[in-house]
Amino acid sequence: MYTDTQGTGAKPLTVPALHAMKKRGERIAALTAYDYSFAALLDQAGVDVILVGDSLGMVVQGHSTTLPVTVEDVVYHTAAVARGCRRALLVADLPFLSDVDAATAVRSGGRMLAEGGASMVKIEGAGPRLAAIEALAANGIPVCAHLGLTPQSVHKLGGFRKQGRTAEAAERLRQEALAVQQAGADLLVLENVPAELAAQVTAASDIPVIGIGAGAACDGQILVGYDIIGLTPGRRPPFSRDFLAGQPSLAAAIEAYVAAVRDGSFPSAAEGA
Repeated sequence: MYTDTQGTGAKPLTVPALHAMKKRGERIAALTAYDYSFAALLDQAGVDVILVGDSLGMVVQGHSTTLPVTVEDVVYHTAAVARGCRRALLVADLPFLSDVDAATAVRSGGRMLAEGGASMVKIEGAGPRLAAIEALAANGIPVCAHLGLTPQSVHKLGGFRKQGRTAEAAERLRQEALAVQQAGADLLVLENVPAELAAQVTAASDIPVIGIGAGAACDGQILVGYDIIGLTPGRRPPFSRDFLAGQPSLAAAIEAYVAAVRDGSFPSAAEGA
């Protein structure tokens, strides 16, 4: 997390502050970033949460999945992003198999905070990862859980497909959401699940729920930063939007995204059904 040594007056967001936003019904705007300059733009535009996602493996490194990303990769990019954060809460992904057990997760998470400057780490899945979430929380490392479409499980899931579409799968996700909260998670990302299911999970959760392709009823929204400005090669995800269209600058595009999340106009029904 950035320390305001320059007297800008920026007050960094904290985990309790995000919880308070949920209680007040204030939507949380989150985006990914992987470098100092982009992070500074996001921070100045009022983004609440900046995630250094292992999505960097695809949008920065050019891989077809997130699996090749290493702890060293995420630490490096998190440290760069941290230098641009004055207000936003900085979250760092725990990449593939860096959370395979509790001890490994604590070592990986400790590096994200101590070397990278993050304030929270993100961990995919429940089940076998619950012990890691408990250990991280017990060691003072805040956790953002990630359920639904979990990209590190792409091969097991059979591709980047919407999750929770059957009654059985939906109930399993509801139980997983409760389990990660009980294990100590302070934030939850729900990716690519039906909007009605996401609304149910959000209503039942005491912690903020951030959606991506999960409808407008979540406590906040997150997208890959490159997607909202049309920078990612190939087809834009159907749950995203080109916020740069019609805007005079990148800063204006990011501000438009933040405003759309705040007033609930993003996502539309088509973007998050």
